[in-house]
Amino acid sequence: MPWRLIVRAGPNVDRDQFDELDEALDALERRGRALIESAPRGVLDAKIRQFEPVQQVVARLEIAGPQALMPRARAGVDVRGDGSAEAFVGRVRRAVIEQRRGEDTFAALRRALAGD
Repeated sequence: MPWRLIVRAGPNVDRDQFDELDEALDALERRGRALIESAPRGVLDAKIRQFEPVQQVVARLEIAGPQALMPRARAGVDVRGDGSAEAFVGRVRRAVIEQRRGEDTFAALRRALAGD
């Protein structure tokens, strides 16, 4: 069964399928790094309240698989408006993946999905 990658950036939603987890993670990292580079980095004024760039999720990259109906793994990366990124596991109840020393967001996600 394939691994699914869903990338939500603004109003755009892209979906891809990969046979192997490593392929899906490589694609997620490529897309994530590009989205980090292009993050808006501006304050959002919603008239009632202002949202600082770090409070804004400008893109969400999610990976699920390998089963189609009830995927064994669900995880991803949120890209924030200030260019920072945060890895998570879960879908409805997300839990942040703590980064270890010398690890970036994408390495932490790989470690969590490998079960280490």
